[in-house]
Amino acid sequence: MAGPNSHPPQHQPAPTASHSQTPGLRASRLHQVFDQALARTLRANSYSNFAGCFPTPARHVPASLESVWRQLNAKLEESAKAEFEEIIEERQAVRHLNELDRLVEEAKARRESGSAAENGNGQQQQQQLGNAPHTLGAEELYTAHLTPYLQEAQSTLNSRLEETHAQNAKLAQTVQAQRLEIETLLAHLESVVTDIEGAATAATEFSKEHHIRQDAVQMDEEVNARPGI
Repeated sequence: MAGPNSHPPQHQPAPTASHSQTPGLRASRLHQVFDQALARTLRANSYSNFAGCFPTPARHVPASLESVWRQLNAKLEESAKAEFEEIIEERQAVRHLNELDRLVEEAKARRESGSAAENGNGQQQQQQLGNAPHTLGAEELYTAHLTPYLQEAQSTLNSRLEETHAQNAKLAQTVQAQRLEIETLLAHLESVVTDIEGAATAATEFSKEHHIRQDAVQMDEEVNARPGI
């Protein structure tokens, strides 16, 4: 029997509750992706870029400006991590991701406990699916998400290129037809010019003959007009 000063045994938390707060595979990968993204952001805010925005202090008080830059980056890192942890806690991301890990592990266990034929089919499906998402790095996940959009853009670009090639071929045919038409018009124009030049030459010769005839008539008239001739 328990003594008067003895305390009742306290309720121990369930192992699953403690385990749910320990980051699993997906939760750890989430933290890794965040750390990599934050590191890239901080590297982008280098001192040279920061000093380029403040050329006067960088020239006169570089030590003070560098101190401000370090404090700014430290504050940025601290705020980003605090906000990230707040979101993780608010959304209970670790617990949900750990639960997802557990479901995946249970599914794998059920699949592995099946018949040999089912195991063979499961292995074939796993090979077709490739690596599990939680085993991929940030760059691989980024590429995996971006690839469908790039493929769609490539398909659209190829379609537009084919359409452009068809339009260019049609335009080339139109230009060739217009060129032949221009050459025909130029040939006809040359013929017309030749005819006009011939007519001008004939008109000039006629004008000369007409003037000679008029001079002869005038000389006749003058000779006849003189008395005694």
